[in-house]
Amino acid sequence: MKLLRYGPVGAEKPGLQDETGVIRDLSNHVDDIAGDVLGDEGLAQLRALDPANLPAVEGTPRIGACVGHVGKFICIGLNYADHAAEAGMALPEEPVIFFKATSAICGPNDDVEIPRGSVKSDWEVELGVVIGKHTKYVSKEEALDHVAGYCVVNDLSERDFQLHRSGQWVKGKSADTFGPIGPWLVTRDEVADPQDLPMYLEVNGHRYQDGSTRTMHFDVATVISHLSQFMSLQPGDVISTGTPPGVGMGQKPETYLKPGDKMELGIQGLGVQTQDVVASK
Repeated sequence: MKLLRYGPVGAEKPGLQDETGVIRDLSNHVDDIAGDVLGDEGLAQLRALDPANLPAVEGTPRIGACVGHVGKFICIGLNYADHAAEAGMALPEEPVIFFKATSAICGPNDDVEIPRGSVKSDWEVELGVVIGKHTKYVSKEEALDHVAGYCVVNDLSERDFQLHRSGQWVKGKSADTFGPIGPWLVTRDEVADPQDLPMYLEVNGHRYQDGSTRTMHFDVATVISHLSQFMSLQPGDVISTGTPPGVGMGQKPETYLKPGDKMELGIQGLGVQTQDVVASK
């Protein structure tokens, strides 16, 4: 299933996209794409519905983040061998963990705001993993059973805030609109292998990132298992699993986002995001 949330900011409704591309309303069946809906039982109940019997959504509504009420937005750094080489940094012995503020989350096609004082706002296409059930001390072998589905994430980053303003990376990762998620939450049964997904990102029509989850240093199962040793994961938690090479910081000369730019990014089978870059409000 391709689950989504549509409508105005703060008033999104649950829906799914059928095989013909039509958005179908799920409001009569669930309150949101969140919480227990993301568990095996909740997804099975949605899977049993006939999309043809669900109301079609008219027009072209705004698409919101594909999961609601996110408790934790966890990111993994330096998780692609080719990206670490680009950054001139050694591959870590264990996953590098940092957080983005959940207030950074926005819809996949919403405007991205350059924060005040920014000089190095950057892009990162990433595979997002949405947790479907309580996860604590899970083994690598059982980790993927705890996944509700997968999505596209743009892990936007202000590199000067991140690397030169002291403290943790969260400073450069958490500006409003720095976490577009979606368009869809694609349930795990439709993703045969999360370690074989081509992905790309373009700015103003130029392709900067053209990679694959094949080059992940720590695969999805390892990341989930590792995280669960240090914290419990809850339904709706989002894990952003790292980015392939081609970020602005790695260009020669370095290239960063500015108002007026347009991004397009996508992952095979998980959809495409498009964002206009604007100055912070």
